[in-house]
Amino acid sequence: MPQISERGLEMPESPIRKLAPLAADAKKRGIKVYHLNIGQPDLPTPQVAIDAIKHVDRKILEYSPSQGYRSYREKLVGYYRKYGISVTADDIIVTCGGSEAVLFAFMSCLNPGDEIIVPEPAYANYMAFAISAGAKIRTITTTIEEGFCLPKVEKFEELINPKTRAILICNPNNPTGYLYTRREMNQIRDMVKKHDLYLFSDEVYREYIYTGSPYISACHLEGIEQNVVLIDSVSKRYSECGIRIGALITKNKEVRKAVMKFCQARLSPPLIGQIAAEASLDAPEEYSRDVYDEYVERRKCLIDGLNRIPGVYSPIPMGAFYTVAKLPVDDSEKFCRWCLEEFSYENETVMMAPASGFYTTPGAGRNQVRIAYVLNKEDLRKALILLRKALEQYPGRAEDD
Repeated sequence: MPQISERGLEMPESPIRKLAPLAADAKKRGIKVYHLNIGQPDLPTPQVAIDAIKHVDRKILEYSPSQGYRSYREKLVGYYRKYGISVTADDIIVTCGGSEAVLFAFMSCLNPGDEIIVPEPAYANYMAFAISAGAKIRTITTTIEEGFCLPKVEKFEELINPKTRAILICNPNNPTGYLYTRREMNQIRDMVKKHDLYLFSDEVYREYIYTGSPYISACHLEGIEQNVVLIDSVSKRYSECGIRIGALITKNKEVRKAVMKFCQARLSPPLIGQIAAEASLDAPEEYSRDVYDEYVERRKCLIDGLNRIPGVYSPIPMGAFYTVAKLPVDDSEKFCRWCLEEFSYENETVMMAPASGFYTTPGAGRNQVRIAYVLNKEDLRKALILLRKALEQYPGRAEDD
């Protein structure tokens, strides 16, 4: 039998999706599963986007330009301007979701064997995209005890070597909900400038910032304009995960030229998705405000509830719609599996993502889970009750609790 490639064997399973078969089996047994494991918003997509799809008036659903429709990219310029990000339509390349933007950034900027420094815990698919590009992720650990803030510059400098080519951040952060401060962003800028690195910045959650602290985009940082590659997506801000529309944005013409070769090879981003995404830019202000207010309430409901459960701790996330919580268990993956395979309370259970899948450091995050607060408050309250009951019954409680 032919062998699977090393790349295929190294590719990690998604910590978010790998327990999905267990959830499906639980549902077959008649158990209701509360999904806190995946960042799929339950809030409605803007009606203008739904209407635009319904009223598509075309005789042919043709290829779009490889970089995406110019009309959409020109409207995006105005959207970014609202956040103090000054770009032109030519700086923007439309991608098949933010995921493709990350992958094409890696493929265009990194050689096999090059290293990327990433604060962990980190979105697990970054590791998968690095493997696809033949690059290596070097993680710098942030801790739940310190609220996942960035370590000092010296910790970064310890990792930088001749193979280091880039720093990757997600701001606001998935999975922690952390928002980088101006001081931290300036610290990153100085390192990027000093070592002439790329800065890949995933900023798909910019709409969801819950503190008085300002949103500092990588595009706001002066002196490294040619080093910055911004990653974006409509999936979260408009509840449009399924249309697969993202963007790669950079002032660096050589990077754009390389990215375009990959874009041409995959032909074009989704036609219908671009129609929906472009229409979404005309969604009324009240849509964004209502979505934001709902997440603020959900965050309070979840974090207050988590921290009232004995032995559970979650810092207060400052952005996005995730938190990483520490549980009094021996192994969070075993616990998450047990919740789906063996536990139920009143014929219901809860599904979470084991946080160890968001770390590359062996043993890190072993007693942590990532929770997405993408359910309504009533369902969140039920999920919290289920989590409390599960922890009371779980046979693998941590010994010191």
